[in-house]
Amino acid sequence: MTDRLHADNVTLRYDERIVTRDLSVSVPDGAFTVIVGPNACGKSTLLRALSRLLTPSAGQVILDGRSMTDLAPKEVARRLGLLPQNSIAPEGITVADLVARGRYPHQSFFRQWSKADEEAVILAMHATRVSELSSWLVHELSGGQRQRVWIAMVLAQETPILLLDEPTTFLDIAHQVELLDLLADLNRQGHTIVAVLHDLNHACRYATHLIAMKNGAIVTQGRPSAIVTEQLVEEVFGLSSVIISDPVSETPLIVPKGRQGTTSVRLNSSDRARGDRHES
Repeated sequence: MTDRLHADNVTLRYDERIVTRDLSVSVPDGAFTVIVGPNACGKSTLLRALSRLLTPSAGQVILDGRSMTDLAPKEVARRLGLLPQNSIAPEGITVADLVARGRYPHQSFFRQWSKADEEAVILAMHATRVSELSSWLVHELSGGQRQRVWIAMVLAQETPILLLDEPTTFLDIAHQVELLDLLADLNRQGHTIVAVLHDLNHACRYATHLIAMKNGAIVTQGRPSAIVTEQLVEEVFGLSSVIISDPVSETPLIVPKGRQGTTSVRLNSSDRARGDRHES
């Protein structure tokens, strides 16, 4: 594998529970990679391993030709940035101060805050359109604004690789699209993006490389248009669907069949009575 970031036969576990065994995967340089799969299939666990938050019990994660365990934490942080789930800002911190924390990997006893640090923060806030919020307290922002601020902090690290774990969770549909558009822009500007997403249609629209997981293993990977089929959706998610072309992006659009057009479940009188009691 020649890509900068890849996992080589890793086994990932939490205490005695094994999540993945002998898993190998490579993150294509310059791609917008999205990892999808059902709940508890190992998506976030894999991302944690790729970001060095979780050390494999076997195998290794390779970054720039070296095992991550051989790299100092600050050295890793200068090469890849991570936005974990449910990021929590310190109490009373402003947007500008939070974004500035992205420069920590570049600081040392001999190298304090510099003009280059200031410029990196300004550029990161401009790219994520939060410059006008610089003096606001982070806890005063909307969910979508907060996510942009966290991404600005990661951008301020000036790393070529960005990892994001379910970045659209808890956002409304407008903010989800806004955030994914931002990530797509960053990818076009040269960043390698790796994101875990729950929404398969969003994944198909934005990913240039899709990794589908189930039960701790990779089922398939490739361009969404090449690998996403009704059979794959059934195999990975257990969902019967019809796939059509997205009228906007011309990427696969998954339409669940559900029970439309089939015999609906009939409630007997005792079921209806229980429902009435719940409603009252």
